[in-house]
Amino acid sequence: MDRGIDITHGTDNEQAARWNGTAGRAWVESRAVLDELFRPFEDLLVEAAVAERANRVLDVGCGTGSTTLAVARRLGARGRCVGVDLSEPMITVARTRAGQEGGQAGQEGGEEATRAASFVLADAQDHAFEPGSFDLVVSRFGVMFFNDSVKAFTNLRRAVRDDAGLRFITWRGPAENPFMTTAERAAAPFLPDLPARRPDEPGQFAFADPDRVRRVLEESGWTGVDIQPLDVDCTLPESELVPYFTRLGPLGLVLREADERTRTDLVETVRAAFDPYVRGAEVRFTAACWTIGARA
Repeated sequence: MDRGIDITHGTDNEQAARWNGTAGRAWVESRAVLDELFRPFEDLLVEAAVAERANRVLDVGCGTGSTTLAVARRLGARGRCVGVDLSEPMITVARTRAGQEGGQAGQEGGEEATRAASFVLADAQDHAFEPGSFDLVVSRFGVMFFNDSVKAFTNLRRAVRDDAGLRFITWRGPAENPFMTTAERAAAPFLPDLPARRPDEPGQFAFADPDRVRRVLEESGWTGVDIQPLDVDCTLPESELVPYFTRLGPLGLVLREADERTRTDLVETVRAAFDPYVRGAEVRFTAACWTIGARA
C-alpha cells in the first residue's frame, strides 16, 4: 500500500474500507509531496531490480504507482512491473499516470520501454496471481498492513519462480521515529480517544521487530532472510507541513470530524510541536527503517 505514514489495524474489510475511503483519498491528495519525500527508498528498490536482473517485478502495496513506474522505466523493453493495491482511488491515479506517460496501463506491449507497467486492484494477501510469474517482489512501505502476514507472504511466494528475490522497506519502531509520532503526541491532550498504536497489529510499525519479520518470512517459505537497518535523511517543504499532518495518519482522520474551534487549536498546537524539525523553508527528519531481503 505504499504507506509511509499511517496507523491502522483491524480486519481485511476494515483495511479495504479505510484505503478505499478517507485514507486513500488523503494519499491521493498528497501524492506529489509523498512521492518526493520517499524518493530515496524508491531509488533503492529500483537498484534492487537491476541487481537482480529481474524481468518481471511485482510491486506490493503500490499506492499511486510511483515505484512501479520507476522500476518499469529502468527495466525498459526487456521487463514488466505490475503494481498491486487494494485502494481503488490510488490504483485509478496509478493507471492515469501510466497513461500520461504514453503507455497502455493494464495491457501488454506499451509503445515504449518506459510504458512496461500495469496495475491490479486487489489485496495481495489472497489475490490469485499466476504461480511462478515473477522474478522479484518489491515494496516501499506497503507490506505492514496485512491482517495475516504469513498468509500474505505465502501467497507472494507462490507468485514467484524458485530462487526469485524479495526486497522491501519498512519502518523500525516509533521510538526511533519520533517525527512520525509528533502529531499524535501533541494532539493527545485534546483527543483522549485517539487510536493507539498496537505492536504487531497492521500499521506503520507492524514490522518494527526484526525477529517477528524473520519468523513471518520463514514460515511463509522464504529463505536467506537478511534484515539491515536503513537510516535516510528526508526533506519536506515547510509549506507542506500543515497539509501533511492534517491529512495523514491518525490526526488526519480525526480532524475531518472536528469542529472548527477544535481544529484550529489542534493545528496550532501540533504545528508548534514540529518546530525542532523545521530548518527555514524545509522540514528535515531521519527515517529509521529496515531494508529486508529474502529468497524464494
